[in-house]
Amino acid sequence: MVTVSRFLNLPVGSCFLFGPRGTGKTTWLSESLPGAMTVNLLRPEVHREMSARPERLRELVLAQADRVDVVLDEVQRVPALLPVVHDLIESGPGRRFVLTGSSARKLRRGGADLLGGRAVLRTMHPFMAAELPSFSLERSLVQGLVPLVVMAADPADVLRAYASLYLEQEVQAEGLVRNVGDFARFLEVVSFSHGALLNVSNLARDTQASRKTVEGYLGILEDLLLAWRLPVFARRAKRATVAHSKLYLFDAGVFRSLRPAGPLDRPQEIEGAALEGLVAQHLRAWAAYGGADFEVAYWRTRSGVEVDFVVYGPKGFWAVEVKNASIVRREDVRGLRALRDDYPECEPLLVYRGAERLVVNGVRCVPAHEFLVGLRPGHGVGDVG
Repeated sequence: MVTVSRFLNLPVGSCFLFGPRGTGKTTWLSESLPGAMTVNLLRPEVHREMSARPERLRELVLAQADRVDVVLDEVQRVPALLPVVHDLIESGPGRRFVLTGSSARKLRRGGADLLGGRAVLRTMHPFMAAELPSFSLERSLVQGLVPLVVMAADPADVLRAYASLYLEQEVQAEGLVRNVGDFARFLEVVSFSHGALLNVSNLARDTQASRKTVEGYLGILEDLLLAWRLPVFARRAKRATVAHSKLYLFDAGVFRSLRPAGPLDRPQEIEGAALEGLVAQHLRAWAAYGGADFEVAYWRTRSGVEVDFVVYGPKGFWAVEVKNASIVRREDVRGLRALRDDYPECEPLLVYRGAERLVVNGVRCVPAHEFLVGLRPGHGVGDVG
């Protein structure tokens, strides 16, 4: 197995660590905190014991007073443990709890004790290109960067089974939907909205379900950390912008595994959405790991002028357009120039599939491979290339 150094850093105090299944939370914590006491709630016997007697956790922790770190793996499976953790944090200074989860649904919607702000939130994402000793853009556009998939002997086989893992172990086991088959069909339909404006009415029509049902399905996707919404950038807007968010599945490979492909589907269209999604997940991870409170959004006017990503924060302001083409045309930078006209403080950047750095009509253009490998938390987006 390839050893990978992650950009994530744990805080000094207790924290929640959320991330989709297979992003390597458990493996990374076992390497980062080798002396930690670990309670793995995915193990059936541990789950039964803690569900029946949550106070059992206090007994275990107090019996191992020399352990500074306590890891509760997949804590959403037993939300009743959170009041116990809260009490232990209050009564035992110097002890750090790391509570991992691949679903925030029960914690957000079940009125669970979220430790009164005594635990900060950290998120783990698929690999960033710069975390890997060897990064292949072409391979990543097909299989994505989920560690469970990347590290597998047969990545394609694991990727094919990834959605089923969630359907069986999260959606079906937790009774999140009445009909798992309907939700599975929704997953296929929603893959067509990857990187597009989110239109719930269209999704409902294509899924042949009610708008309320589809909104519920979207909530499940987000709670299970399988998808996220990209908001519109509208600070000091000089032009009328659209109101809808864009939707992204969390990993390019997972998108490819869900997206049907046939004689009527253009490969360039699917690969273009995969490339945009790959850049999106990198920017999201970069913002999460960098600790500088950056907002990632997109910009689109009602007249249709658009920029794929706007990154705004106290230490920088960048606009990033993604083109799945090996040649940059002057019209490709039109949206970036329009945004810069409205926001002169913004630094525009175009990411494309070519091999050379260019400046087209005053806009820097960087090869996609170079952009992704060069994107590192703590460094500006504009430092790439």
